[in-house]
Amino acid sequence: MYKEYHVYIVECSDKSYYTGVTNSVERRVWEHNNDENINHYTYKRRPVILKAVEIFEDVNDAIAREKQIKRWNRKKKEALIRQGYDELPAISRGRKGYMNRRFFE
Repeated sequence: MYKEYHVYIVECSDKSYYTGVTNSVERRVWEHNNDENINHYTYKRRPVILKAVEIFEDVNDAIAREKQIKRWNRKKKEALIRQGYDELPAISRGRKGYMNRRFFE
């Protein structure tokens, strides 16, 4: 039996992005907009709007991709959303991370 897993990005009303994994994008977006759990990230940031979806056959690949995207900065997520894949390497090179020289001196 064939299964699909989706990594999705929604934009919240405060313009932040939320990334998740699901086997039903429609159901999950509905849950983000209607769930009653006040502890969920999107609860106070409604409505959310679906911005991007990637499809995977293996749930482990989907989870790994979700984790990767969650570490990305806003510029990189926006490049992914507009399918600017050629922009991603340049955005990554321009980013200053925690591996700064001063930490190793």
